[in-house]
Amino acid sequence: MRIAIVTDGIWVYGGAERVLESMLEIYPEADVFALVNFLPPQERAWLRDRTIRTSFIQRLPGAKAYFRKLLGIWPLAIEQLDLTSYDLVISSQFSVAHGVITGPSQVHVAYTHSPMRYAWDLQAQYLRQANLHRGSKTYIARQMLHRLRIWDAVAAARVDAFSVNSAFVGERVRKFYRRDSAVIYPPVFLDRFGFCENKSDYYLYLGRLVAYKRVDLIVEAFAAMPDRKLVVAGAGPLLAQLKARATPNVQVLGRVDAAQADALMGGARAYLHAAVEDFGIAPVEAQAAGTPVVGLGIGGLRETVRGLLCARPTGVFFGEQTTEAIREAVEEFEGVRSDIRPHDCRENAGRFSPQNFRDSFRQFVDGACLMYGSHGALGERPPAAATDESTDGVSWKGGDIRPWYAAQVAGAGCHDAEHGMNG
Repeated sequence: MRIAIVTDGIWVYGGAERVLESMLEIYPEADVFALVNFLPPQERAWLRDRTIRTSFIQRLPGAKAYFRKLLGIWPLAIEQLDLTSYDLVISSQFSVAHGVITGPSQVHVAYTHSPMRYAWDLQAQYLRQANLHRGSKTYIARQMLHRLRIWDAVAAARVDAFSVNSAFVGERVRKFYRRDSAVIYPPVFLDRFGFCENKSDYYLYLGRLVAYKRVDLIVEAFAAMPDRKLVVAGAGPLLAQLKARATPNVQVLGRVDAAQADALMGGARAYLHAAVEDFGIAPVEAQAAGTPVVGLGIGGLRETVRGLLCARPTGVFFGEQTTEAIREAVEEFEGVRSDIRPHDCRENAGRFSPQNFRDSFRQFVDGACLMYGSHGALGERPPAAATDESTDGVSWKGGDIRPWYAAQVAGAGCHDAEHGMNG
Protein backbone atom coordinates (compact mmCIF):
# COMPACT_ATOMS: atom_id res chain seq x y z
CA MET A 1 0.00 0.00 0.00
CA ARG A 2 1.08 3.55 -0.70
CA ILE A 3 0.84 5.66 2.44
CA ALA A 4 0.65 9.43 2.92
CA ILE A 5 0.94 11.21 6.26
CA VAL A 6 -0.50 14.73 6.38
CA THR A 7 0.24 17.23 9.12
CA ASP A 8 -0.90 20.83 9.53
CA GLY A 9 2.56 22.32 9.37
CA ILE A 10 6.11 21.89 10.55
CA TRP A 11 7.79 24.94 12.07
CA VAL A 12 9.02 23.81 15.51
CA TYR A 13 9.95 20.45 17.00
CA GLY A 14 7.16 19.94 19.52
CA GLY A 15 4.57 17.38 20.53
CA ALA A 16 2.94 17.06 17.10
CA GLU A 17 6.35 16.55 15.52
CA ARG A 18 7.17 13.79 18.02
CA VAL A 19 3.99 12.04 16.92
CA LEU A 20 4.96 12.47 13.27
CA GLU A 21 8.42 11.09 14.02
CA SER A 22 6.89 7.99 15.63
CA MET A 23 4.48 7.55 12.73
CA LEU A 24 7.42 7.57 10.34
CA GLU A 25 9.08 4.87 12.41
CA ILE A 26 5.96 2.74 11.93
CA TYR A 27 5.62 3.58 8.23
CA PRO A 28 9.10 4.57 6.98
CA GLU A 29 7.96 4.31 3.37
CA ALA A 30 5.25 6.97 3.82
CA ASP A 31 5.32 10.31 2.02
CA VAL A 32 4.76 13.40 4.17
CA PHE A 33 2.54 16.36 3.29
CA ALA A 34 2.13 19.64 5.21
CA LEU A 35 0.78 23.13 4.74
CA VAL A 36 4.29 24.53 5.32
CA ASN A 37 7.70 23.33 6.40
CA PHE A 38 9.68 26.12 8.05
CA LEU A 39 11.71 23.97 10.43
CA PRO A 40 15.30 25.27 10.70
CA PRO A 41 17.83 22.99 8.96
CA GLN A 42 19.66 22.23 12.23
CA GLU A 43 16.43 20.78 13.69
CA ARG A 44 15.56 18.45 10.79
CA ALA A 45 17.71 15.44 11.66
CA TRP A 46 14.67 13.41 12.74
CA LEU A 47 13.23 13.80 9.21
CA ARG A 48 16.32 12.02 7.81
CA ASP A 49 16.52 14.10 4.62
CA ARG A 50 12.91 13.28 3.79
CA THR A 51 11.20 15.58 1.28
CA ILE A 52 8.13 17.29 2.70
CA ARG A 53 5.46 18.07 0.10
CA THR A 54 3.91 21.42 0.97
CA SER A 55 0.95 23.55 -0.09
CA PHE A 56 0.95 26.75 -2.14
CA ILE A 57 1.28 28.76 1.10
CA GLN A 58 4.92 27.64 1.32
CA ARG A 59 5.64 29.43 -1.95
CA LEU A 60 4.05 32.75 -1.10
CA PRO A 61 6.62 35.56 -0.74
CA GLY A 62 7.57 36.06 2.88
CA ALA A 63 5.14 33.36 4.06
CA LYS A 64 7.38 32.30 6.93
CA ALA A 65 6.79 35.62 8.67
CA TYR A 66 3.00 35.77 8.34
CA PHE A 67 1.61 32.31 7.48
CA ARG A 68 -0.34 32.16 10.78
CA LYS A 69 -2.24 35.25 9.67
CA LEU A 70 -3.41 33.28 6.63
CA LEU A 71 -5.53 30.99 8.81
CA GLY A 72 -8.60 31.79 6.73
CA ILE A 73 -7.12 30.10 3.64
CA TRP A 74 -5.61 27.08 5.41
CA PRO A 75 -8.69 24.95 4.55
CA LEU A 76 -8.35 25.86 0.87
CA ALA A 77 -4.64 25.05 0.94
CA ILE A 78 -5.04 21.64 2.58
CA GLU A 79 -7.71 20.66 0.06
CA GLN A 80 -5.32 21.31 -2.83
CA LEU A 81 -2.87 18.58 -1.78
CA ASP A 82 -3.06 15.78 -4.33
CA LEU A 83 -3.36 12.42 -2.55
CA THR A 84 -5.06 10.47 -5.33
CA SER A 85 -2.22 7.93 -5.70
CA TYR A 86 -2.29 6.75 -2.06
CA ASP A 87 -4.16 3.83 -0.55
CA LEU A 88 -3.91 4.96 3.08
CA VAL A 89 -3.95 8.57 4.30
CA ILE A 90 -3.05 9.36 7.91
CA SER A 91 -3.70 12.91 9.11
CA SER A 92 -2.06 14.28 12.25
CA GLN A 93 -4.42 17.11 13.10
CA PHE A 94 -4.45 20.10 15.39
CA SER A 95 -6.03 22.39 12.82
CA VAL A 96 -6.95 21.47 9.22
CA ALA A 97 -5.00 18.34 8.22
CA HIS A 98 -8.08 16.11 8.48
CA GLY A 99 -9.68 18.15 5.69
CA VAL A 100 -7.65 16.58 2.88
CA ILE A 101 -9.78 15.14 0.10
CA THR A 102 -9.71 11.38 -0.44
CA GLY A 103 -11.68 9.02 -2.66
CA PRO A 104 -13.97 6.04 -1.96
CA SER A 105 -11.14 3.54 -2.41
CA GLN A 106 -8.84 5.30 0.05
CA VAL A 107 -8.77 4.84 3.83
CA HIS A 108 -8.37 8.04 5.87
CA VAL A 109 -7.37 7.70 9.52
CA ALA A 110 -7.00 10.81 11.71
CA TYR A 111 -4.89 11.28 14.82
CA THR A 112 -6.40 14.32 16.51
CA HIS A 113 -4.34 16.41 18.91
CA SER A 114 -7.38 18.68 19.25
CA PRO A 115 -10.13 20.16 17.12
CA MET A 116 -9.52 23.83 16.40
CA ARG A 117 -9.48 25.26 19.93
CA TYR A 118 -9.66 28.85 18.69
CA ALA A 119 -12.77 28.18 16.58
CA TRP A 120 -14.76 26.10 19.04
CA ASP A 121 -14.95 26.21 22.85
CA LEU A 122 -11.92 28.47 23.39
CA GLN A 123 -12.92 31.14 20.86
CA ALA A 124 -13.61 33.82 23.48
CA GLN A 125 -10.29 33.17 25.24
CA TYR A 126 -8.27 33.36 22.03
CA LEU A 127 -10.00 36.55 20.91
CA ARG A 128 -9.19 38.20 24.25
CA GLN A 129 -5.54 37.11 24.07
CA ALA A 130 -5.27 38.49 20.52
CA ASN A 131 -7.03 41.70 21.60
CA LEU A 132 -9.78 40.96 19.07
CA HIS A 133 -12.68 40.76 21.49
CA ARG A 134 -13.93 44.28 20.80
CA GLY A 135 -13.79 46.96 18.12
CA SER A 136 -14.20 46.71 14.36
CA LYS A 137 -11.70 43.89 13.94
CA THR A 138 -13.65 41.52 16.15
CA TYR A 139 -16.45 41.31 13.58
CA ILE A 140 -14.04 40.18 10.88
CA ALA A 141 -12.37 37.69 13.21
CA ARG A 142 -15.66 36.22 14.39
CA GLN A 143 -16.94 35.87 10.82
CA MET A 144 -13.78 34.01 9.85
CA LEU A 145 -14.05 31.67 12.85
CA HIS A 146 -17.72 31.06 12.03
CA ARG A 147 -16.75 29.92 8.53
CA LEU A 148 -13.95 27.79 9.94
CA ARG A 149 -16.39 25.98 12.25
CA ILE A 150 -18.67 25.13 9.35
CA TRP A 151 -15.74 23.88 7.26
CA ASP A 152 -14.31 21.93 10.20
CA ALA A 153 -17.55 20.04 10.79
CA VAL A 154 -17.77 19.17 7.10
CA ALA A 155 -14.10 18.12 7.00
CA ALA A 156 -14.59 15.74 9.95
CA ALA A 157 -17.06 13.74 7.85
CA ARG A 158 -14.21 12.93 5.43
CA VAL A 159 -12.39 10.85 8.06
CA ASP A 160 -13.07 7.12 8.25
CA ALA A 161 -11.70 6.55 11.78
CA PHE A 162 -10.64 8.96 14.52
CA SER A 163 -7.99 8.41 17.15
CA VAL A 164 -7.22 11.04 19.80
CA ASN A 165 -4.38 11.82 22.18
CA SER A 166 -6.56 11.74 25.32
CA ALA A 167 -10.08 10.99 26.50
CA PHE A 168 -10.41 14.73 27.11
CA VAL A 169 -9.89 15.41 23.40
CA GLY A 170 -12.15 12.46 22.59
CA GLU A 171 -15.00 14.28 24.35
CA ARG A 172 -14.36 17.35 22.23
CA VAL A 173 -14.36 15.23 19.06
CA ARG A 174 -17.67 13.71 20.15
CA LYS A 175 -19.15 17.14 20.93
CA PHE A 176 -17.99 19.04 17.84
CA TYR A 177 -17.80 16.26 15.23
CA ARG A 178 -20.33 13.77 16.65
CA ARG A 179 -17.80 10.99 16.12
CA ASP A 180 -16.43 8.23 18.33
CA SER A 181 -12.67 7.86 18.70
CA ALA A 182 -9.99 5.61 20.15
CA VAL A 183 -7.65 7.03 22.79
CA ILE A 184 -4.00 6.49 21.87
CA TYR A 185 -1.70 8.49 24.08
CA PRO A 186 1.14 10.31 22.27
CA PRO A 187 4.78 9.24 22.63
CA VAL A 188 6.77 10.81 25.45
CA PHE A 189 10.56 10.54 25.43
CA LEU A 190 10.89 9.24 28.97
CA ASP A 191 14.67 9.51 29.14
CA ARG A 192 14.82 13.25 28.48
CA PHE A 193 15.46 13.75 32.20
CA GLY A 194 17.38 11.30 34.36
CA PHE A 195 15.58 9.45 37.15
CA CYS A 196 16.35 10.81 40.63
CA GLU A 197 15.15 9.61 44.03
CA ASN A 198 16.78 12.32 46.16
CA LYS A 199 14.62 15.42 46.12
CA SER A 200 15.49 18.95 47.20
CA ASP A 201 13.28 21.56 48.88
CA TYR A 202 12.12 23.54 45.81
CA TYR A 203 9.06 23.27 43.59
CA LEU A 204 9.53 23.63 39.83
CA TYR A 205 7.85 24.94 36.72
CA LEU A 206 9.83 24.15 33.57
CA GLY A 207 8.41 25.08 30.19
CA ARG A 208 7.23 27.89 27.97
CA LEU A 209 6.33 31.16 29.67
CA VAL A 210 3.12 31.90 27.79
CA ALA A 211 -0.26 33.11 29.01
CA TYR A 212 -2.31 29.91 28.88
CA LYS A 213 0.23 28.04 31.06
CA ARG A 214 -0.84 30.33 33.96
CA VAL A 215 2.64 30.49 35.46
CA ASP A 216 1.59 33.85 36.85
CA LEU A 217 -0.80 32.08 39.22
CA ILE A 218 1.95 29.76 40.40
CA VAL A 219 4.26 32.71 41.15
CA GLU A 220 1.48 34.56 42.97
CA ALA A 221 0.67 31.48 45.04
CA PHE A 222 4.26 31.13 46.23
CA ALA A 223 4.44 34.84 47.02
CA ALA A 224 1.92 34.01 49.72
CA MET A 225 4.00 31.03 50.93
CA PRO A 226 7.37 32.59 51.85
CA ASP A 227 8.49 29.36 53.49
CA ARG A 228 8.20 27.44 50.20
CA LYS A 229 10.74 27.76 47.37
CA LEU A 230 9.81 27.96 43.71
CA VAL A 231 12.06 27.78 40.64
CA VAL A 232 10.69 28.88 37.25
CA ALA A 233 12.73 27.93 34.18
CA GLY A 234 11.92 28.58 30.54
CA ALA A 235 11.63 31.28 27.93
CA GLY A 236 8.68 33.19 26.57
CA PRO A 237 6.91 36.56 26.41
CA LEU A 238 6.06 36.55 30.14
CA LEU A 239 9.66 36.24 31.33
CA ALA A 240 10.21 39.91 32.22
CA GLN A 241 6.80 40.17 33.89
CA LEU A 242 7.41 37.09 36.03
CA LYS A 243 10.85 38.32 37.08
CA ALA A 244 9.32 41.62 38.15
CA ARG A 245 6.71 39.86 40.29
CA ALA A 246 9.06 37.33 41.88
CA THR A 247 9.44 37.44 45.66
CA PRO A 248 12.66 36.37 47.46
CA ASN A 249 11.50 32.74 47.64
CA VAL A 250 10.82 32.64 43.87
CA GLN A 251 13.71 32.28 41.41
CA VAL A 252 12.94 32.96 37.73
CA LEU A 253 15.87 31.61 35.70
CA GLY A 254 14.74 32.09 32.12
CA ARG A 255 16.06 29.70 29.49
CA VAL A 256 18.26 26.86 30.79
CA ASP A 257 20.39 24.34 28.93
CA ALA A 258 19.75 20.59 28.86
CA ALA A 259 22.07 19.79 31.76
CA GLN A 260 20.45 22.43 33.98
CA ALA A 261 16.97 21.27 33.03
CA ASP A 262 17.91 17.69 33.85
CA ALA A 263 19.21 18.64 37.29
CA LEU A 264 16.22 20.85 38.04
CA MET A 265 13.60 18.29 37.05
CA GLY A 266 15.26 15.42 38.87
CA GLY A 267 15.82 17.34 42.09
CA ALA A 268 12.44 19.08 42.37
CA ARG A 269 10.18 18.35 45.31
CA ALA A 270 7.25 18.46 42.88
CA TYR A 271 6.46 19.75 39.39
CA LEU A 272 3.74 22.43 39.16
CA HIS A 273 1.25 22.58 36.31
CA ALA A 274 -1.62 25.09 36.16
CA ALA A 275 -2.72 24.87 32.49
CA VAL A 276 -5.65 23.06 30.89
CA GLU A 277 -3.87 20.71 28.50
CA ASP A 278 -5.23 18.31 25.90
CA PHE A 279 -2.54 15.87 27.03
CA GLY A 280 0.47 17.60 28.60
CA ILE A 281 3.92 16.14 27.96
CA ALA A 282 5.88 17.97 30.70
CA PRO A 283 4.02 16.35 33.65
CA VAL A 284 4.74 12.91 32.18
CA GLU A 285 8.42 13.81 31.75
CA ALA A 286 8.48 14.96 35.37
CA GLN A 287 7.09 11.62 36.55
CA ALA A 288 9.64 9.78 34.41
CA ALA A 289 12.30 11.66 36.40
CA GLY A 290 10.67 10.43 39.62
CA THR A 291 9.13 13.82 40.40
CA PRO A 292 5.51 14.07 41.61
CA VAL A 293 3.06 16.52 40.03
CA VAL A 294 0.90 19.14 41.69
CA GLY A 295 -1.45 20.12 38.91
CA LEU A 296 -4.82 21.34 37.68
CA GLY A 297 -7.19 18.38 37.68
CA ILE A 298 -8.84 19.30 34.39
CA GLY A 299 -8.06 17.96 30.94
CA GLY A 300 -5.35 15.49 30.03
CA LEU A 301 -3.65 15.69 33.41
CA ARG A 302 -6.45 13.60 34.91
CA GLU A 303 -5.31 10.77 32.65
CA THR A 304 -1.55 11.02 33.10
CA VAL A 305 -1.26 11.56 36.86
CA ARG A 306 -2.55 9.17 39.52
CA GLY A 307 -4.44 11.16 42.12
CA LEU A 308 -4.56 10.44 45.84
CA LEU A 309 -7.59 8.14 45.46
CA CYS A 310 -5.54 5.79 43.27
CA ALA A 311 -3.22 3.05 44.37
CA ARG A 312 0.40 4.27 44.28
CA PRO A 313 -0.42 7.95 43.66
CA THR A 314 1.91 10.18 41.67
CA GLY A 315 0.51 13.62 42.38
CA VAL A 316 -2.08 15.97 43.86
CA PHE A 317 -4.80 17.81 41.93
CA PHE A 318 -6.32 21.23 42.48
CA GLY A 319 -9.71 22.04 41.03
CA GLU A 320 -9.52 25.57 39.63
CA GLN A 321 -7.06 28.10 38.26
CA THR A 322 -6.67 30.28 41.35
CA THR A 323 -3.77 31.10 43.63
CA GLU A 324 -5.73 29.84 46.63
CA ALA A 325 -6.33 26.46 45.00
CA ILE A 326 -2.61 26.14 44.22
CA ARG A 327 -1.63 27.03 47.77
CA GLU A 328 -4.05 24.48 49.20
CA ALA A 329 -2.76 21.79 46.86
CA VAL A 330 0.86 22.47 47.82
CA GLU A 331 -0.01 22.21 51.51
CA GLU A 332 -1.95 19.01 50.83
CA PHE A 333 1.04 17.60 48.97
CA GLU A 334 3.32 18.38 51.91
CA GLY A 335 1.04 16.33 54.13
CA VAL A 336 1.11 13.24 51.88
CA ARG A 337 4.54 13.62 50.30
CA SER A 338 5.90 10.45 51.90
CA ASP A 339 3.11 8.43 50.25
CA ILE A 340 4.17 9.45 46.73
CA ARG A 341 7.24 7.49 45.73
CA PRO A 342 9.62 8.31 42.86
CA HIS A 343 9.56 4.74 41.54
CA ASP A 344 5.76 4.83 41.30
CA CYS A 345 6.03 8.07 39.31
CA ARG A 346 8.52 6.46 36.95
CA GLU A 347 6.37 3.34 36.53
CA ASN A 348 3.29 5.40 35.72
CA ALA A 349 5.16 7.43 33.10
CA GLY A 350 6.12 4.20 31.36
CA ARG A 351 2.57 3.90 30.04
CA PHE A 352 3.35 6.70 27.59
CA SER A 353 6.48 5.30 25.94
CA PRO A 354 7.07 5.68 22.18
CA GLN A 355 6.87 1.90 21.82
CA ASN A 356 3.39 1.83 23.36
CA PHE A 357 2.30 4.52 20.94
CA ARG A 358 3.71 2.68 17.94
CA ASP A 359 2.09 -0.62 18.90
CA SER A 360 -1.30 0.94 19.64
CA PHE A 361 -1.39 3.17 16.58
CA ARG A 362 -0.37 0.40 14.21
CA GLN A 363 -3.10 -1.83 15.62
CA PHE A 364 -5.67 0.94 15.26
CA VAL A 365 -4.71 1.67 11.66
CA ASP A 366 -4.75 -2.03 10.75
CA GLY A 367 -8.27 -2.31 12.14
CA ALA A 368 -9.42 0.75 10.22
CA CYS A 369 -8.00 -0.61 6.99
CA LEU A 370 -9.83 -3.88 7.52
CA MET A 371 -13.10 -2.15 8.20
CA TYR A 372 -12.99 0.58 5.57
CA GLY A 373 -10.53 -0.67 2.94
CA SER A 374 -11.79 -2.08 -0.32
CA HIS A 375 -8.68 -3.84 -1.54
CA GLY A 376 -6.76 -5.39 1.32
CA ALA A 377 -5.29 -4.41 4.65
CA LEU A 378 -2.05 -3.81 6.46
CA GLY A 379 -2.54 -6.33 9.21
CA GLU A 380 -4.32 -9.51 10.22
CA ARG A 381 -7.69 -10.08 8.57
CA PRO A 382 -10.85 -10.40 10.67
CA PRO A 383 -12.21 -13.88 11.35
CA ALA A 384 -14.17 -15.39 8.48
CA ALA A 385 -17.32 -15.61 10.61
CA ALA A 386 -17.42 -11.83 10.78
CA THR A 387 -17.31 -11.32 7.03
CA ASP A 388 -18.99 -12.24 3.81
CA GLU A 389 -15.94 -12.83 1.68
CA SER A 390 -15.90 -12.41 -2.06
CA THR A 391 -14.49 -15.14 -4.22
CA ASP A 392 -11.17 -13.39 -4.63
CA GLY A 393 -10.49 -13.88 -0.91
CA VAL A 394 -9.41 -10.27 -0.48
CA SER A 395 -12.30 -7.82 -0.30
CA TRP A 396 -15.34 -8.03 1.96
CA LYS A 397 -18.88 -7.24 0.89
CA GLY A 398 -21.70 -7.27 3.38
CA GLY A 399 -21.25 -8.87 6.78
CA ASP A 400 -20.66 -6.87 9.91
CA ILE A 401 -17.04 -6.69 11.06
CA ARG A 402 -17.75 -3.85 13.49
CA PRO A 403 -17.65 -6.07 16.62
CA TRP A 404 -14.26 -7.40 15.57
CA TYR A 405 -13.06 -3.87 14.74
CA ALA A 406 -14.31 -2.55 18.07
CA ALA A 407 -12.17 -5.16 19.80
CA GLN A 408 -9.13 -3.93 17.88
CA VAL A 409 -9.89 -0.32 18.87
CA ALA A 410 -10.31 -1.35 22.49
CA GLY A 411 -6.89 -2.94 22.35
CA ALA A 412 -5.38 0.19 20.84
CA GLY A 413 -6.94 2.56 23.35
CA CYS A 414 -4.66 3.22 26.32
CA HIS A 415 -7.12 5.06 28.56
CA ASP A 416 -7.06 3.53 32.02
CA ALA A 417 -9.57 4.85 34.50
CA GLU A 418 -7.81 3.20 37.43
CA HIS A 419 -4.72 5.24 36.75
CA GLY A 420 -6.25 8.59 36.03
CA MET A 421 -9.86 9.61 35.68
CA ASN A 422 -11.03 8.43 39.10
CA GLY A 423 -8.02 9.84 40.96
